[in-house]
Amino acid sequence: MAKPSILFVCLGNICRSPLAEAAFRQAAAEAGFAAEIDSAGTADYHVGEAPDPRTIAEAQRRGIDVSGYRGRQLVPDDFHRFDYILGMDRSNMANIARVDPGDGKAKTAMLLNIVPGQKGREVADPWFGEEDGFAVTWHEVDAGARALLAVLLDEYG
Repeated sequence: MAKPSILFVCLGNICRSPLAEAAFRQAAAEAGFAAEIDSAGTADYHVGEAPDPRTIAEAQRRGIDVSGYRGRQLVPDDFHRFDYILGMDRSNMANIARVDPGDGKAKTAMLLNIVPGQKGREVADPWFGEEDGFAVTWHEVDAGARALLAVLLDEYG
């Protein structure tokens, strides 16, 4: 069976979506699950840039190096390339819907909707806060990544 492809999306692709990508990569690797994994932003503010230094530091605390990640913007072709496009909040979901060409294969959802008991909750945006906010965001995206992995393990084996 083909491996699934997952795209994590936030606004700028330097805080939440790179952490979600890293959390899912880690969870998938631990489970021996093969998938295509990427992240993007709905805005073009940080295209080509490395993640926020606080994102890099939080990932490093988890034993993950995201310093090589580079920001990119969500494009209509992503809806054909990816099986799942997961936004971090309602604003991201509205922006994702605006980019959606309408004829792609991607299923879209807010990441925390997959976590039991968390439907409708948004992943905290740590951008304007202190470094400890990135730990909160990590815990949320890690919970989302692990819940998503459970769903995909059921679907893809």
